[in-house]
Amino acid sequence: MTRSFLHRSISAAALAGCLTFGLSGCASTMAGDPAPLTPLSRYMLQVEPGLDRIALAVRDDGLSGAQHAAVQDLAARFGAAGAGYVRIEAPAGDDPVASAHAYAVGAALERAGVPAERIRMSAYAGPDPRAPVLAGFETLRAHVPNCAAQRRDMSTNLSNQSSANLGCAITANMAAQIANPRDILGPQPMTPADSGRAAVVFNAYRNGRPSSTAQEPLVNGQISAAVN
Repeated sequence: MTRSFLHRSISAAALAGCLTFGLSGCASTMAGDPAPLTPLSRYMLQVEPGLDRIALAVRDDGLSGAQHAAVQDLAARFGAAGAGYVRIEAPAGDDPVASAHAYAVGAALERAGVPAERIRMSAYAGPDPRAPVLAGFETLRAHVPNCAAQRRDMSTNLSNQSSANLGCAITANMAAQIANPRDILGPQPMTPADSGRAAVVFNAYRNGRPSSTAQEPLVNGQISAAVN
């Protein structure tokens, strides 16, 4: 009888605590819900695929001046984006003018600085044999989460866990400011070291000579070789 009475007393005390501090906190604890994710795992930098592509009308007289400018701009964006290759798509149908126009686009890309091995030719099922020639490359952009759409429940939380939108603003700011979204996937390769200059410095050090560059003389308190 004593043990049964003690059990009923503890249960009554727990119920009274739930009524005192609010039913929501007790309900989550009694239901045994899994612990929420941490802010680092709930929000993280991610990338989304995109496409940078231009459409060039097929002309009998070759590329126009506007088309040359569009191809040069595409080549500049390709070099800045660090993409894998540029794909040129000609309309299927064995039209000689369309095929010649596609190869002219490839030649213009090479003159603009795109390596030939990074240009790929293919065909697509166009509505007409003289449909536009397409040229473009795949891009990546940083995903910016919409923090305004996240639930903001700042009521009393007895579980001592972080709020659902904690970390969203920081991730959104970083995604909006990152220069190259490919850095999210991994570090960029480093350029090779200047071994020739390193050898000069090591030889000077081994022979007991100063290994640092000589400081330029000052004339009237200013560096003589400075460009005004």
